[in-house]
Amino acid sequence: MKRKWIIPVAVSGLFLMTACTQETQNSLSRSLQNWTGTNGVLDVYAADKLVHRFIQIDKLSTAYGSNDGKMRPYRYGYGIDDENFNYKKDPGEKKVYFEFSDYSTSYIFYERNTK
Repeated sequence: MKRKWIIPVAVSGLFLMTACTQETQNSLSRSLQNWTGTNGVLDVYAADKLVHRFIQIDKLSTAYGSNDGKMRPYRYGYGIDDENFNYKKDPGEKKVYFEFSDYSTSYIFYERNTK
């Protein structure tokens, strides 16, 4: 008899998700994805040339001000510094903190499945 609550809870959850704005749904999706992890890659370009690559990134975060709570114009995260652009963690390549500005950097962030 404990299964009687499953359908009402599922229907309620579905209703709440459809009532959310697209941004809220995206935020919830990112939260779930951040919790489960991703294999993100960040490619950084200078004009049309790839100049840096970070791999095995769990997430990119937007900086917020400590006092005013407003979004700052840069992103940050942690990832492996892929110095030779081969999508693999080679000896000597370490996990690093990085940040980049919205104003001065061209970048592409994507998930790469290695399976």
